[in-house]
Amino acid sequence: MTGTTTTPPRHRLEAAVLTAEQNDELTAVEPGTRMGEVLRRYWYPVAFAREMAEFPVKRVELLGEFFALWRSPSGRYGIIPEPCPHRKASMAYGVVEGEGLRCPYHGWKFDTEGACVDQPAEKDNTNFQGRVRATAGRVEELGGLVWAYVGPGPAPLLPRFDVYVMDGFRDIGWADVPCNYVQIMENAVDPHHVEHLHGRYFEFIGAHEGFTAPASFGKKHQRIGFDAFEYGIIKRRILSGASEDNDDWKVGHPLVFPYNMRVGGGGIHQMQIRVPINRTTTRFMLYTVHAPEGYEPLEQPTIPDYEIPVFDDQGRHVVNYVEGQDIMAWATQGPIADRTTEHLGRSDIGVSMLRKMFKQQMAAVENGEDPLGTVREPHERIDLPCEKDKFHAGGAQFALDFCDMGSTRFSPVLDTIRKVHLSAAEQVGKDKAAGRESFTPVGGIGTATLEPGTDAQVDSGLVPR
Repeated sequence: MTGTTTTPPRHRLEAAVLTAEQNDELTAVEPGTRMGEVLRRYWYPVAFAREMAEFPVKRVELLGEFFALWRSPSGRYGIIPEPCPHRKASMAYGVVEGEGLRCPYHGWKFDTEGACVDQPAEKDNTNFQGRVRATAGRVEELGGLVWAYVGPGPAPLLPRFDVYVMDGFRDIGWADVPCNYVQIMENAVDPHHVEHLHGRYFEFIGAHEGFTAPASFGKKHQRIGFDAFEYGIIKRRILSGASEDNDDWKVGHPLVFPYNMRVGGGGIHQMQIRVPINRTTTRFMLYTVHAPEGYEPLEQPTIPDYEIPVFDDQGRHVVNYVEGQDIMAWATQGPIADRTTEHLGRSDIGVSMLRKMFKQQMAAVENGEDPLGTVREPHERIDLPCEKDKFHAGGAQFALDFCDMGSTRFSPVLDTIRKVHLSAAEQVGKDKAAGRESFTPVGGIGTATLEPGTDAQVDSGLVPR
C-alpha cells in the first residue's frame, strides 16, 4: 500500500472527530467486532522464551480472550483457548505430555492442532473423541519472544522484522499500561509531542528533581510529514537546525500497522510493541538491539527482560524518564479516550491518517482480503526504514542519553549496554585515526528491504518551504 497525505482544510479536521459509535468500533479488540477481526490477522508476542523454558505452561490474555500456551519437551509450541472443551476447566493448569497438553481435571489431551488425542474415561466411545476439537492457534519463537497467531487460517507468516533477527546486544523492557492500544498508536504519528512532553516537560521535571534533560528532545519542529507504505505509515520531521538532508526527514521511521513502531538512532535499534491484551490494557514492550558502529559482538545466551515503572509508591505516574512520560500521556486520557469531545488541529494530520487506515483495513477484512502488512512470502529478514542519526544529536551522545534518560536505565544489563556504546565509540575513533572504516553489524542473513517510494513524500505544510 502506498499513498500520501496533505494537511486537510480546517473543516475536514473538525469532521474527523468521532461519534461514540465510531470510537467504540475503533477501540474494540474482542472477537466478532470489526476491529477485533482485523487484529486477529496478525502475530503477537505472548511470552518470553525464557519463561517457557522455566515452566512449560502459561495462561495468556490476548485480544480480550484467555488462552493456554505450552511448550513441549522437544521445543514445539501450542496454544488453545483456556476453557477445556470437555467441561471448561482451565487448560492453563494442564499437564504437558509429549507434544500435547492434558487437562488437569479429567485428563483429556489435545495436540498442537487442537485435536483431542486421548479421553481416558471414554475408551469405549471411539467416535466421540474424533468429534472433539479445540480451536488451536499457531505459535513460533523469534528473537527471544514467543509469538502467537489466533486468527482464521491460513495463517500468514510471522514477519521477521530486522530488529528481531539482526546482530547486537539485546534487552526487553515492558509494562502493562491501563489504557486502550489505539491511543498509544496515535502517539506514534504525533511528532510534535516530542518537543513538549520530552523537551519542555522533561526540563521542568529535571529542574525540580536535579537533573538535566537531553537537549536534543526539545528541538522545535519546523515541518512534519507522513507517507503510507506497505507496512503502515512513515513519520518524518525537520527540526530546528536541520534540513531535508537529515535522517529525521530523509529516512524517518515507521508505525508498523497495527501495533508497532520502529525507532532508532546512535546504534540503537528498537521495536516498540503495543499488544492489545484487552480493550483497556496494553502490554507495552521495548525490544532493543544495541549495535553501534564499531561494536564487538558479545555472547548473550538469554535475552534479559525487565519491567519498567508506571506508578510510584503514591500512585503517581513516574515521569522522570522518556517512556514514563509517554505512558502518563497515554493513560491519563482514560482507559478509552473520549474522541467525541476532542479538537483536532493541523498538527494532528498523522492521527487522522491512522484512523482512516484503521477504517480501510476493517473494510478490507470484511471483503475477505488480507489487511495491511500481511506477510505470505517466505523471507529471511524484512528491513524497515529507520533514521540512524536521530534528532541530528550525534550517535554516541544520543545512545548515552537513551541509556540514562529512557527505560534502559532500569535494565539489569545497563552497565554492559553503556560499555557497548562507549567501547564502540572508542573503536571508531581509533579506526578513523588509522584511516580504517568501522563495521556496523546489522545481520548478514539475506534481506528483503522494503522502503517507501520517493514519489510518496509529502509534508504537512506547517511551515512554508
